[in-house]
Amino acid sequence: MDFLEIANVRQSCRSYDETRPVEPEKLEKILEAARLAPSACNGQPYELTVCTGGKAKEVALLTKGMGGMNKFAVQAPVCIVVSEGAYVRSAALGAKATGNDYRSMDIGIMVAYLTAEAAALGLGTCILGWFSDEKVRAAIDSKSATRLVITLGYPAEGEKLRTKKRKEIGEFVRFLG
Repeated sequence: MDFLEIANVRQSCRSYDETRPVEPEKLEKILEAARLAPSACNGQPYELTVCTGGKAKEVALLTKGMGGMNKFAVQAPVCIVVSEGAYVRSAALGAKATGNDYRSMDIGIMVAYLTAEAAALGLGTCILGWFSDEKVRAAIDSKSATRLVITLGYPAEGEKLRTKKRKEIGEFVRFLG
């Protein structure tokens, strides 16, 4: 698959095959893609905690809310918790000088790499932002702020590729010459 094909098939998976575990070699490739993602000053200001088995279910339950939001998450055999890591000195200085939140940008780029590689390998992902930071930290024994939880697994049979609803290029791109 080329990148545009990956971008077209990657979607938020809302139904996972609970009987099919993610192969360790595929998980390694996904984590390698995350490792290779660019970051400010190559600082990689994030930590990933890979949860499987009962720990994945525990974390997934912490993403449920508002009468059923994210109820599908417990089907995923893997949950990856993305936590803030420390800035490297040069990135911290740059963030302070410019007022830019490089850590958030770096986390976004890394998650894009991770989820794109998962899609290329035939796996589904969903990036979740609804959770209790305090409860997720306790569940994974972390002192670092939780930024995202990513569910990962094989889409359930019948999980269809949805039509992407996106703005037209002219609605968000300007060309200057």
